[in-house]
Order: sequence, then structure tokens, then C-alpha cells
Amino acid sequence: MNKKKYYVTTAIDYTNDVIHIGHAYQKLLADVLARYHRQVGDKTYFLTGTDEHGQKVEKSAKEKGIQPKEFVDKIAIENKNEWNKLNISFDRFIRTTDEDHIKFAQEFYLKAKANGDIYKAKYEGFYCEGCESFKDESELINKRCEFHSNKEIQEVVEENYFFALSKYQKFLENHFKEHPEFVWPESKRKEILSFIKSGLKDFSVSRQNVSWGIPVPDDPTHTIYVWFDALINYLTYGIEENCWPADVHVLGKDNQRFHAIYWPAMLKSAGYELPKTILVHDFISLNGQKVSKSLGNVILPTELINKFGIDGTRYFFLRYGPLTNDIDITLEKITESYNADLANGLGNLVSRVAKLCEKIGFGGISKSTKFIGKVDDSIESFRFDNALAIIWDKIKEIDVSINKVEPWKITDEKKLTGFLQKTCSQIISIAYSLTPFLPDTSKKMLDIFYLDKIKSSEGLFPRLG
Repeated sequence: MNKKKYYVTTAIDYTNDVIHIGHAYQKLLADVLARYHRQVGDKTYFLTGTDEHGQKVEKSAKEKGIQPKEFVDKIAIENKNEWNKLNISFDRFIRTTDEDHIKFAQEFYLKAKANGDIYKAKYEGFYCEGCESFKDESELINKRCEFHSNKEIQEVVEENYFFALSKYQKFLENHFKEHPEFVWPESKRKEILSFIKSGLKDFSVSRQNVSWGIPVPDDPTHTIYVWFDALINYLTYGIEENCWPADVHVLGKDNQRFHAIYWPAMLKSAGYELPKTILVHDFISLNGQKVSKSLGNVILPTELINKFGIDGTRYFFLRYGPLTNDIDITLEKITESYNADLANGLGNLVSRVAKLCEKIGFGGISKSTKFIGKVDDSIESFRFDNALAIIWDKIKEIDVSINKVEPWKITDEKKLTGFLQKTCSQIISIAYSLTPFLPDTSKKMLDIFYLDKIKSSEGLFPRLG
């Protein structure tokens, strides 16, 4: 039987500086999807990487006194290290400076131009260096970008190449109507569709005064605009691996217009299928402030891992992260979640049951490939928080059963064995269900409960003071 194909991507991270915990959430969501689809036997492709061209990179490298390529090489290594530490199971870490991507981006540009959708014109208006994006005046708040309010907006006059986005307005409206699953959640789909209906304007696809970028193939006095270049990375890998179209693009709400409006129009122009779903999450703030490099309140994933462990960090964000609403985090909130749900919850359950089994030499539980309740349905419908809630309801249910039955008082060996058989089987199903979320913890649990004679071990999650 042929395996089903599943292709998931994250937004690629801009390399003007190292990533932070605000970038990690989408990687975790995509990682759960990738691990889950591998677990159920699908041929899975998981792409992440770095966006390495543009004005901000050129400026940051100059400030450091080094060449842009040297600068982005260093950032790419550091970013990749952060994702490896967080156990992100990507299949390729793509860089927009990779030769295959440069070649493919230029080919894509020429296809859109051959379709009559790229033309030269003068641009007069506003530009946000933080977004690397041209802005309409209606998008500004007090003459500032809503995502980079600490930066002054630039007023620019340039002769650039433009993409005929306005030509695809009806196409996009119809696609949203015919494919309600195209953007998730529904609130974001409505927001983007409203923006489309308000009227789309053509956008610049080249810069004339930014040398750090992919040269426009038929006019090397221009470089391809960084967003046009970056979006194509998904297709670079997808065509190479024969896994296009993407099943899910996972990204933050600051990138939603580029992915849900510009990108499908670009794909239609160049003659490619559209991605199936664009999953848009909200923002994380820290102690009441947006997590931002420019604000200087950045926390790296490794900083949280050093305190809470890999799976302790993964758990908090996957259970309580900004899936459909903005959230504010503090170290105290993460500690509280860690102690209540992991140390006193899952960790305590595993420890007490393993000790009971060890005491009577019990073991030999059959393997399970069954998800608890509707965990699999929740993952497939992108409700990662609900999936974990289902698992933790089961943990509480088993705890209540143990306290009610008091197996340590049972003297009938057959009755005790039957109770432990049922309880251990449930714990194994919990471990199987946790595999996409907490892969290291899941393996440790299975290593304990698949033994012929179960032995207790050190606690999975030592309580934090």
C-alpha cells in the first residue's frame, strides 16, 4: 500500500539576529504534526529554515563589520542549534542562500513575468524595515507599523518591478469561498478575506538599492524583494522532493497576509497548486510586553530548556500557547504548569504505578498503537491544546481510580494483577498519545512499562522549587 504524503512547513526565520521563544511556537506546532503523521505511517516532509536576504541583514552585517554571507552563516547555525535543542524534527533546514533555492526563485520569477504579471513602475510610499515590507497608509497606526511601533516608518521613492496582485482578487475571493479550510482558524480566515474584499494593490517584487539579495534574472541592477524570494522556499523543497502542495503552512499572524494573499496569487501566476491549509497562530508576550528583538526582552528556547527541560518547555507552549488568542507568559506561570501537570501529575502517576509493579514483579504489557479518546482527531483538526487536555483528563482519571481502589492494600494476587494490567495498559496508551508532543518522555515511559518486570526509576519531572 502506498503511503500517504504529508508536507508541513514553518515560516523561515529572518537572520538579522538569533531567534527567540516567540519563533518557537510555530516550530512546535509543525513538529507535532510531522511526528504524528510519521507515527500513523504517512510519508512526511517537514521544512523549516532561515530567510537570509534583504535590507535588515545587509545593515546588521555592516554594523558588525563583516560580509552579509558570513553574518547569516553564523545566525543560521545558531538558529538550527536552538531547534535541535528543542527536539524539532525537521527533514530539511533550508536557507534562502542555498544554491538550489536561488536558482528556483529566479525560475519562478521568470514564470510569473512570462504570464504577464510582472512589470516595472515607480513606487512612492511607506516601507517598514522591521517587516521588510511596503505599507499602505491605511495599515499604519500613528504613522507606525503595528508590528514595529518602535521604528520610524520610511518614506521611499523607487522604480521597482511589481507583481499584478490586483489581477487575482476574484480568484482569491473564490478560492476562500470554495475552500473554507484554506486558512485556520476561522477568525483569521474572515479577517484575511475582509482585507481581500477591501481591494488588493500590486506589490513590489524587486529592490534597486539593496545589493544583498537574489539578482533579478533579466535585470541584475535589481534584486528580488526579500518576501517574494522567501515565500518560494516552500516550493523549492516541495518540487525537489515531489511533495508539493504543502498540506499545512504554520506561521504567526504577522505573516498571514503574505502567506494567504500574496503567496497563492504568486503560485497561480507561475502555474503551481496552492497549499491546502495556512495555520495562523497568535502572539506571545512576556511579562506584559511583546517578545521582540527590538524591545530587548528576548528569551531563547535553550534558556527555558535549561530550567524546565526539553519536554517541560514543549508541554507548556503546546498546552497553553497562543493557538487562537494572544497569551502572556511569565517564568512563574511555566513553573506552576510544570509542577502541577508534569511533576505532580504525569510524573507522579508513572512513579507510583511503576513502584507497585516492581514490588510484586509485574510486567510484560502488550504494545499499544491506540490514541486515547479523540487525541488523533484533535491533532488533525489543529487543536493541540485539546489533545493534551484529553490526555491529562485520563491521567487524573487513573489517579482517582488508584486512590479509590488502593491497590497497595489488595491481598488477592489475581485481583491486583488485573488492576495493574489495566492501569499499565492505560499508561502505555498515554505514552503513545504523547509521542508527537513529548517524544523523550513518551520513550522513557515505554521503556519502563514494556519491561518483562517493570522497575521504578528516577522521576520523569523533578519538582521545581
